[in-house]
Amino acid sequence: MCGIVGWIDFAQDVSLQRPVLETMTDTLACRGPDDCGYWYDKHAAIGHRRLIVIDPEGGRQPMVRHRASHPYVLTYNGELYNTEELRQELKGFGHRFQGYSDTEVLLVAYMQWGARCLEKLNGIYAFAIWDGEKQQLFLGRDRLGIKPLFYARRGSSFLFASELKALLAHPAVKPVIDAEGLAEIFAIGPARTPGHGVFKDVHELLPGHYMVVNRSGVRQHGYWQLVSSPHEDSWEVTVDKVRHLLADAAERQLVSDVPISTLLSGGLDSSAITAFAAQAMAKKGDMLRTYSVDYEENEQYFRPNDFQPETDTPYIRLVADYFGTRHRTVRLKIDDLAETLEEAVVARDLPGMADIDSSLYLFCREMRKESTVSLSGEGADEVFGGYPWFFRQAALEADVFPWSLKTDARQMILSVEMNRYIRPLEYIRERYRQALAEVPRLAGEAPEDARRREIAYLTLTRWMPVLLDRKDRMSMAVGLEVRVPFCDHRLVEYVWNVPWAMKAAGGQAKGLLRAAMQGVLPEAVLSRKKSPYPKTFHPGYLAAMRRRVAEILADPASPLRPLLNSSALRQWLAADTEFDIPCFGQLMRLPQLLAYLVQVDLWMRRYHVTIR
Repeated sequence: MCGIVGWIDFAQDVSLQRPVLETMTDTLACRGPDDCGYWYDKHAAIGHRRLIVIDPEGGRQPMVRHRASHPYVLTYNGELYNTEELRQELKGFGHRFQGYSDTEVLLVAYMQWGARCLEKLNGIYAFAIWDGEKQQLFLGRDRLGIKPLFYARRGSSFLFASELKALLAHPAVKPVIDAEGLAEIFAIGPARTPGHGVFKDVHELLPGHYMVVNRSGVRQHGYWQLVSSPHEDSWEVTVDKVRHLLADAAERQLVSDVPISTLLSGGLDSSAITAFAAQAMAKKGDMLRTYSVDYEENEQYFRPNDFQPETDTPYIRLVADYFGTRHRTVRLKIDDLAETLEEAVVARDLPGMADIDSSLYLFCREMRKESTVSLSGEGADEVFGGYPWFFRQAALEADVFPWSLKTDARQMILSVEMNRYIRPLEYIRERYRQALAEVPRLAGEAPEDARRREIAYLTLTRWMPVLLDRKDRMSMAVGLEVRVPFCDHRLVEYVWNVPWAMKAAGGQAKGLLRAAMQGVLPEAVLSRKKSPYPKTFHPGYLAAMRRRVAEILADPASPLRPLLNSSALRQWLAADTEFDIPCFGQLMRLPQLLAYLVQVDLWMRRYHVTIR
């Protein structure tokens, strides 16, 4: 993938500010370690960092084409999976191409169709095009927000970038947070409200939206949304369509001029992607590389629970052998998990999922030594309804986000003053109601099905972005491109309207997906219960986090300490038990909550965060 940066200002000559743009662009070197480029005009400055995946020479950016004397300048982060279809269609309009990159196809598509080009794209993307003819900037983001794009307005300047760190490198963008930003961190976090950049007056282009910036101002428009309609297909047709759509998505996403692999946990989702990828590569005479992650001494300390019922190891070996992949297991050290919490914060520019983030960072770093592109099973649980909260009555009946039921813990860790200032419970419920108001309803749907449609919408639009952000930032921090076939918009649109009785056929989570993979995967994998991304169960990690939080509470210089309820936290540090349910998602229990606080402290120090 790549990193994109830009600065538009109709009131000054931004070409005179080259060092600033270059500094902003340099912050994204990890996203694009292979090349960099810049383009300047009086009112527009564009930067790019490139990770070379396709067409090393023909895909250089910023890419410039002219119509008459007018320049069209593209900076692009992403991958198109229907490049050849679009190229042939564009050739029919008389366009000629100099290389074979998707970058050139995207730029020509905009020149031909304008904003309507977005409706034709199948891929993951965040891009900006300076339209010299109209003297305006056009920005677009993929339908599900797989690739990031942030922006900020400061005076007459409009700034955009792939990551927050690039915006913060501009002297006009300060690391300031207000009550709303604090509520994002302590009430919603590590999730984030769509469109919210956490830092004051910093925003995110919404998924499925585009933006136009010109002398008249800034306007954002939606071009895609989920639409609810009756599902007319039979069970047999539905199963066949799901299998076809997933296979097509996985095979399309194998396009690459560099080594490619898959992340393999031995679960249904990653095994499905591995199956289609291995079969497609075998036809070309290639062997697929697969990777899994584990932790030192985990087999000694693992204890099954409702959210993580078993270990992955036997299933990984089964799938790797079944499809003849070249497999490697990356084993992480507990000390490294703790020591890499800061690297994970810098990768995300915000506190995240603690060691769930840092472990992925370390995992991707090892994968990057042998592979540049990898496919992941991310998104299957969101699309097919595989999470526990689709089945647990307490979650279905809750009036808060079902992956974050322990709202009492969020209040308890904060000081009285902070609770008054940000009102965490009110903020959570406000954001929850806001999300419910967006749900596309289906007239006449039974109340139980309507509720599951709500949960599905919340999961796709509020939960999945947490994991997509994590996957993008941790992988791109080490220059690894990760693709997510389950997030192909055609599959998402189709499965969205499949009734719950079909999705959970046989009373099983993702029963529809299991049926679609019959005859493709080994039976042991098809019948396996859901088990999430592995985490460490080593007691040394909890002990390390207790020490780190105790150090924060004892440090007068800690920027976090004044925000916390020290006495309540000290009780947790001394407690001998963990939470009965995770405080966030499926994996974040007491060790991860403490590690999250460690990350908040690291973030506030590293980014010199100011509260106003």
